[in-house]
Amino acid sequence: MSLSLWAQVDRYFNQHILHDDPILDATLKESETGGLPNIAVAPNHGMLLTLLAQIQGARKILEIGTLGGYSAICLARALPKDGKLITLEYSPEYAKVARKNIDHAGLASQIEVRVGEAIHTLPELVSEAPFDLVFIDADKPNNLPYFEWAIKLSRVGTLIIMDNVVRDGKVINGNSDDANVKGVREFTEAVGREKRVSATALQTVGEKGYDGLMLIRVNE
Repeated sequence: MSLSLWAQVDRYFNQHILHDDPILDATLKESETGGLPNIAVAPNHGMLLTLLAQIQGARKILEIGTLGGYSAICLARALPKDGKLITLEYSPEYAKVARKNIDHAGLASQIEVRVGEAIHTLPELVSEAPFDLVFIDADKPNNLPYFEWAIKLSRVGTLIIMDNVVRDGKVINGNSDDANVKGVREFTEAVGREKRVSATALQTVGEKGYDGLMLIRVNE
C-alpha cells in the first residue's frame, strides 16, 4: 500500500460522490496564493465535517484553527440560516485569507473569524456558549488546554472533533521528542481519564497521508 494508491482511491470516490466544488477549489487556490501551508483537510474529510455537523443538528459551532477557511466553510454549510460559526486563528495573515474565502463562499454573515492566541480568546467565549460542535485543528502542543476549554464551552451532547491524532503512526512512541506527538499523547490520555465524555479514534489514509481523528461526545 502506498500514498499514491491512497490518493488514487480518494480521487475515485471524490469524483463519483463529491463532484466539482468551485468554492472549495477557489479556497485552496487562494490559500496557496497567500502562502499558506497545504494542510487544510482533504475534500472527503471536509464533507465528513459537513455531514457530522448536519447529523449533530448543529446551530452553533466553534473551530480552533482557521487556516484558509476551508474547514470552516465545510462546517458552516451544515448550519441553518440563523446558525453561527466562530473560528479562532492565531495569524492575522491567515485570517485575512480566510475572510476573503469565506466572503467568496457567501458565508460571511454566519462565520466570524477571531484573531489571537486561542488560549487567550477561548475564555472570551464563555458568554456565547454552549456550542453544539467543536472542531480542533490547531497547534498540537496545546491540544489538552483546547480540549479542556471545549468541555467548558459544551453542553450535554456536544460533539468535539480533534484532527491529526495519529501523526503518521508516531502517536504510539512514548519516547518521542516531537512536541506535536507529545501534545496528542497528553490530550489522548486526558480524554481517557475524563469521565464526562465517551470517545473513539479513527485512523485514516488518503491524499494527505496516514493520520486520523478523534470523536468525543460530552455526556454530562
